[in-house]
Amino acid sequence: MTSKPERHQGLGRGLSSLIPQRTPPPGPIEIPVRRIMSNPYQPRRRMDEEALKSLRDSILEHGVIQPILVTETIEGYRLVAGERRLRAAELAGLERIPAVVRQLADSGQLELALVENLQRADLNAMEEAHAYQQLIEEFGFTQETVAGRVGRARSTVANTLRLLELEPSVQAAVADGRLTEGHGRTLVGLEPEFQARLLDSIVGQALSVRQTEELVRRLKEPRPTSAAPTRRSDPDLERVEEDLRRSLGTKVSLARTRRGGRIVIEYYSDEDLERLYERLTGGNA
Repeated sequence: MTSKPERHQGLGRGLSSLIPQRTPPPGPIEIPVRRIMSNPYQPRRRMDEEALKSLRDSILEHGVIQPILVTETIEGYRLVAGERRLRAAELAGLERIPAVVRQLADSGQLELALVENLQRADLNAMEEAHAYQQLIEEFGFTQETVAGRVGRARSTVANTLRLLELEPSVQAAVADGRLTEGHGRTLVGLEPEFQARLLDSIVGQALSVRQTEELVRRLKEPRPTSAAPTRRSDPDLERVEEDLRRSLGTKVSLARTRRGGRIVIEYYSDEDLERLYERLTGGNA
């Protein structure tokens, strides 16, 4: 009896028998820059162009000192960590770059990219928040798991995630450094329109986190209903009062009298008084 051709037995073993399974090399190798695809799980969303040019100049003089990290795909390689080095190498005109090759699942790619950037302090607070959210929503991590993987306290991860509740313009201000993460956390919980309105006051007056906390606390204070009922029923007066509170960053009360009215502006320290004086006078003596 004639036996079946050997090639039929090979096909029966599946696709893996046709594609050799290679073990990644233990150390760095030189790979073509053009064969490296970007990392869809890259947590960094902003890159300093000046810092990138500085890194390019360093690479032109010294080469790429630390290898990038990639995972191998059918089409070539996918970047896992080292985006700044790769982009600077491209700017420098390099055709090949040293790389460490690892086989990683998608969650592993995000995790390593996140950890590397956190260790280098390369991510802003909003980038961290989005990366944590991606680990939780796409890969089923808990806040506790995320904290353990990136070396943070669970409360730190939770507080950073709260920044995603901020109004978009406030998120942008945290991302570009106009507001700190502490400022952002202070505004969480306010209505979006109030967050946006307070943004200009905080940035324009260079309020500290403590001053911002005090401003938010005052804005949340319930208004008294027993005193000056006629004033409280005047929507125009209420609007002016609210505008003054936001502009000055402190509690402001208005009251009508028979011959006009009065404005009461509160301050809580000498530093607060100095800030209000400069705000009201433009810093002129």
